[in-house]
Amino acid sequence: MDKFIIYQVLPRLFGNRNTSRQENGTIAENGCGKLNDFTPAVLKQISTLGATHVWFTGVIRHATQTDYSQYGIPVNHPAIVKGRAGSPYAITDYYDIDPDLAVHVEQRMEEFEQLVERTHKAGLKMIIDFVPNHVAREYHSICKPKGVKDLGQGDDPQMGFSPQNNFYYCPGERFTPYFDLYHGEEEPYQEEPAKATGNDLFNNAPGRNDWYETVKLNYGVDYYAGRVGYFDPIPNTWKKMTAILLFWASKNIDAFRCDMAEMVPAEFWAYATAKVKKQYPHVQFIGEVYNPAEYRHYIASGFDYLYDKVGMYDTMRAVICHQASASAISSAWQQTDDIREHMLYFLENHDEQRVASDFFAASGQKGVPGMVASVLMQQNPFMLYFGEEYGEKGMDMEGFSGNDGRTTIFDYWSVDTICRAAWKNLTDEEQQLYDIHKKVLNLARKEKAVTDGVFFDLMYVNSHLDRQYVFLRRAAGELLLVAVNFDDRPVSIGVNIPAHAFDFLGIKEKKYTATDLLNGGKQSLLLQRDGCVALQLAARGASVLKIKLS
Repeated sequence: MDKFIIYQVLPRLFGNRNTSRQENGTIAENGCGKLNDFTPAVLKQISTLGATHVWFTGVIRHATQTDYSQYGIPVNHPAIVKGRAGSPYAITDYYDIDPDLAVHVEQRMEEFEQLVERTHKAGLKMIIDFVPNHVAREYHSICKPKGVKDLGQGDDPQMGFSPQNNFYYCPGERFTPYFDLYHGEEEPYQEEPAKATGNDLFNNAPGRNDWYETVKLNYGVDYYAGRVGYFDPIPNTWKKMTAILLFWASKNIDAFRCDMAEMVPAEFWAYATAKVKKQYPHVQFIGEVYNPAEYRHYIASGFDYLYDKVGMYDTMRAVICHQASASAISSAWQQTDDIREHMLYFLENHDEQRVASDFFAASGQKGVPGMVASVLMQQNPFMLYFGEEYGEKGMDMEGFSGNDGRTTIFDYWSVDTICRAAWKNLTDEEQQLYDIHKKVLNLARKEKAVTDGVFFDLMYVNSHLDRQYVFLRRAAGELLLVAVNFDDRPVSIGVNIPAHAFDFLGIKEKKYTATDLLNGGKQSLLLQRDGCVALQLAARGASVLKIKLS
């Protein structure tokens, strides 16, 4: 089977070659990438890097400060839009495409459908976001199919909670944020009664750190009464949101990345995923779930993959930054070993800080051992964020986003390394980083020991290793010995291989010739029960030794 490798990309930024980069710049000043920037050649390059799937982040129409009223698109009140471009997670029309991403705004859906076709022609699968927990405050669909009722249409706003309402309300109270929202707008934003805010804030006065630009969707859970669920009869929101999933599945997409999935009851997911998979059996669901106690619950409700953030990501980050021993990686995978094929590993995404940012490791090279270990140690999927392969720093002051080590999702901007890669103007270090990513991702996809093989963690007999992580993979007659070095200096290490590994993996004691799949070098290895193998590792480097056992 093929290793599932996701390349996450923000189309708004990816194809934009305008380097004005004015803080809080408009679309006219800073430019904007388009869906059409993903040409067959660009998609082929993403495939050549080793990706199997592309997650196009932010393609559904969301709140923005850019005026598209000439195309019949409602204008959003700027006070409740985060950044000039707006958050891709404040959806204003679930049945529409973001006009920013279209070359011809009136043909935006056709341009999206053509992108789906091009993506598939390039041998890639397509993932889009589904944002189930909240919508923009001014949600209003102008593109919904005939006969579909809008979210909130038919609600009784005098009920704080009703199982058949789509929103939660604060009856008799006006929306009055706890801070000054306004920047000189002539008319204040009006909302009465106020709706509950997306991050489970059930009053009329969100603060600056709340998701004040969004409203919470009601899946039949009465938060006012302590989270009592009313799921029979089926809540109206369940039906409307499942119809949205079916609409996009009919566009031939391959997977949904479901934002903040755990803020929506698992009962809804069991209902919706079953309905979607019945009609579109190939469609997969990737859930953003942060509570490890809920992982198995959400997998049982139809999720194919879940973010491994609180376990593997947090651990790998600590090991990269020398805040934890490499042996902590063993503890992290053991927590989810029974569901390992469902856990999605990553070092970056739009929510997390860039590895090369000053807030994380300050260098893309320092993330290499974490990347090699994450990609090669199990069969589960891996996700790469665009620019990560070049060591993008994300240290820009873009506007709403601020200088926080993340690439903005709120502003019009262009990404330095992505632009220079397109212009063939990378530094030697950036090119080397790209080359190692490409090599490792492609190894993961073609080496049987990675795609189908068993995994054997060697750390329990190598407690002397603090900044190195070592493991074996075996399939058919091939063995991989993988060693990664989180230290900032080159090291010579002795790796103990226990008798149990010989029995479990069916290894014969003898001298073998091993080939390092990362640099092509060959070395002679004597494998003996409870013996020790000497390895040399570069600073922040890795070795993937392939041994033919038969």
